[in-house]
Amino acid sequence: MKKIVLILLSILMAVSIAACSSGSGGSDYGDVSKVSDMKGTVRVALAGWSLDNGLDAQTGKKTVGLNQYLKQTFNKMYPNIKLEIYQIPWENAKAKQTAMLMSKDVDILYSGGAFASQWYNEGLLRDIDDLIAKDSSFDPSIYLEGIWNNSYSTKSPDGSKQFGIPAILGRRLIVFDKQLFEDWGVEPISEKPTPEEILEKAKKMTGKNPKTGEDNYGLYWSGNSLNGSTFVALTLAFNAPGAEGNLTDLKGIKWKLNTPEMVKVMEWLKEAAKLPPAGFVNAQGAENFGREKNVIAIGIDQTGGSTMSEYRSNNNKELLDRFESRMNMGPKGEGWVAVDPFVMAKDAKDVDAAWEAMKFLSSYQTQKYLYENFSNTPTLKNADFVDKEDKFIQTALQIAEVGHSELMDEANPFFMSDIVPAVNGFISKAATGNAPDIQPFLDDLQKRAENWSANLK
Repeated sequence: MKKIVLILLSILMAVSIAACSSGSGGSDYGDVSKVSDMKGTVRVALAGWSLDNGLDAQTGKKTVGLNQYLKQTFNKMYPNIKLEIYQIPWENAKAKQTAMLMSKDVDILYSGGAFASQWYNEGLLRDIDDLIAKDSSFDPSIYLEGIWNNSYSTKSPDGSKQFGIPAILGRRLIVFDKQLFEDWGVEPISEKPTPEEILEKAKKMTGKNPKTGEDNYGLYWSGNSLNGSTFVALTLAFNAPGAEGNLTDLKGIKWKLNTPEMVKVMEWLKEAAKLPPAGFVNAQGAENFGREKNVIAIGIDQTGGSTMSEYRSNNNKELLDRFESRMNMGPKGEGWVAVDPFVMAKDAKDVDAAWEAMKFLSSYQTQKYLYENFSNTPTLKNADFVDKEDKFIQTALQIAEVGHSELMDEANPFFMSDIVPAVNGFISKAATGNAPDIQPFLDDLQKRAENWSANLK
């Protein structure tokens, strides 16, 4: 009898240890048998990463923090490389990480793509083309082509130099509620919807729901978006680039903000601003979007996160079947694609060790870990670890594959400082029926842009 009990206890302990070592998703972390004898110390500044084990606030499932992940992977593969990790909240990431670069206190960084492009233009980051060229183990082709070759977050403004490795994608896709479409008798939106189609169908579903009697809203987007992502998607859809040139020559940019194509962008925003709940001008009013009590038919630049969290919590596919994803409004389904990269400081102390750490932290292995624990969107062509039910990430990857940076982008200083606030102000006024006259509004923005370029030193 004692022998049976001991055997059972041994089995239980083995199961317990296996469960603890495999992370929240129960998967391993890949092959860690290849051990390098490289030595060095790498200072790593990470914006927003979770270092300690914890719980997912939405699903209640355990999450494995970076410290444990590194202990089980990188530390075994590179026992002689010491990683000094600095965790930095997103709220002050740019200021803190800029200070670290200026004082030469960091070797590699993970941060927002706009920050990275600005640091590169200021000469604070190192090109990595030489490191890629001499490293046969690194394969750039595993990353989505659109963001490897065409993103200001990883590539120099003229496209000739690589300075970053794409690590995490932002999701900006169109999500719609099939149930509301059925209630109103409206055909589902197409795989690559145009702005005209979205507006036409959204208008049909604004008002009293014919089946439930509830107030419905045909459309939603964030009316005070800091990066103007919906505006960017519209400029792509209406072929209104807004400017010609590149970010290496800000004085030489030819601004095209008051063209007939840009007028169409603003006309769409003027009409569309009448359809969302009033709180959209402050990014409010869509708290139930993607959930059971939703009253909004179409959401632009959404993530699908709340619906997937509900599914992960209870494996109930009801909401997952109700909310569908579509590509964005650009001609190929593209929209604004946020890319957060790993970059290397211009004055990295130990370049070889820093390169190994930079590769590892943006690798397939680490992206799998980040998806399984924190639902981060990967930047890989073949992200085969993504849950087959996670259609929102699948759509986001399709958008990223055809994505490309334009001058209407957060890497453009004038876009962030003047254009986005002006457009958001226009949207706010349009929502109350007081939209400014479009042509004079754009003429003024054009003049301000030209003055801005002319006065640059």
